[in-house]
Formats: sequence, C-alpha cells, structure tokens
Amino acid sequence: MGLFDRVSRVVRSNLNAAVSSAENPEKILDQAIIDMQEDLVQMRQAVAGAIASQKRVQQQYERANNEANTWQQRAQLALQKGDEELAKQALLRKKTQAETAAALKGQLDSQSGTVEQLKRNLIGLESKLSEAKTKKDMLKARASAAKANEQLQNTTSRMNTGSAMAAFERMEEKVLQMEATSQAAAELAGADLESQFASLEAGGDVDLELAAMKAQLSGGTVDQGQLPAAETAVPAPEAAPEAVEVDAELEALRAQIDKLD
Repeated sequence: MGLFDRVSRVVRSNLNAAVSSAENPEKILDQAIIDMQEDLVQMRQAVAGAIASQKRVQQQYERANNEANTWQQRAQLALQKGDEELAKQALLRKKTQAETAAALKGQLDSQSGTVEQLKRNLIGLESKLSEAKTKKDMLKARASAAKANEQLQNTTSRMNTGSAMAAFERMEEKVLQMEATSQAAAELAGADLESQFASLEAGGDVDLELAAMKAQLSGGTVDQGQLPAAETAVPAPEAAPEAVEVDAELEALRAQIDKLD
C-alpha cells in the first residue's frame, strides 16, 4: 500500500468522522424531506412533459392517419373519374401518410409505456414522501428523547451519586450515634438521681439507729417516732425452767471436780 493511499484513507476517515459528529438528526431529516419534495416536483414536471409529448405524438398520429384515409378516398375518386395519373399521385400521398402514421404509432406506444412507468414512479415517490413525513416526526421525537436522556446521564455522572450516598449514609450513622449517646446520658442522669435519693434515705436510717444506741448507753430514751419500726427494742425473754436446771447441774459438777483436786 502506497503512502498516498494511506494518507487518503486517513483524511477520508477523519472527514467522515467530522461529518458524522456534525450531523444533527432533526436538521438532516428536515433537509431529506425538502430534497424529496424537490425530487417530487421534478418528477411531476417530467411526467407532465412526457404526457404532453405523448399527446402531441397522438395528435400527429391521428392527423397522419386521417391524411392517409383522405388520400385513399381521393385516389378512389380520381379513378372513378377516369384520371389514373391523379389517382396514382393520391395513392403515393396516401402511402407517405400511412408510413408516417405507422412510425408515429410505434413512437406513441413507446411513449405510452414511458408515461405509465413515470406515473408509477410518481405515485411511489408521493407515497414515500408521505411515509417519510410521518417517520420524520417520530424520529425527531425519538432523537429529542435520546438527547434528553444523554444529558440526564451526563448530569447524573457529574453528580457523583455514589460518593453522595456514602456521605449520606455516614451522616445517618452519625445521627444514630448522637441519639444513642443522648439516650445513654439521660439514663445515667436518671440513675445518679436515684442513687442520691437512696443515699439520703439510707443515711436517715443510720442516723436514727445511731441516736438510739447513744440513748441506750446513756440511759436515756429516744422518741420511738424517730426510730424505724423495724428497729424498735424488744425486751429479752425470761429464762426457761429447763435452762435453770441445766445451769444447776453444771454448778454441781464443777463443785465435785473442785473437791477431787
């Protein structure tokens, strides 16, 4: 492969890429419709010209055919009048017009086929143009939707949704931690308050009991209303008779032991 071919291919590829990137679907579709409308106008003009030419050939054919019939009648008339030379001249004219009519008939048949083909092409082009107009609106709508979706995707990618969601989750975790810390602090404050009241209550019982002991040691009395109900002094019970007998027996044993010594 020569250097020129390689450079030419590179240039063409770059040009094609530039053209492709510069193409706007909406503008291209509009321009395509305009081009098709121009082609339709030219096709209609071509069909109109072919029909007009066909009509002229048709008129020429009919005129030549009529002329041939006229000279045929004149030849018959001259022969009836006994003028053979004049009849011969009329037949020559008739032959010329008949040949012209035959040539025109062949041309007319050819033009008729051409006109019919042009008419079919015109109808086909009109149908394609109508279909293209319908598709154009649909394709333009799809192109607009695709463009809007592309812009949305670009915007979404620039927003860095993953990082934003991670930050959101971190802040949610932080708020939960703050709420847990606040709840724990409230519970600790309540527990401390309960312990303070319990200490005060326990201290009051100890003070009353201490006062009762002091009163007993000094022989005084303490207001029973100040002592807890559970701490009220109860008199000692009298010794049972059985215990007195046991003590007497024990003393007797001790005396016997002392005598043995």
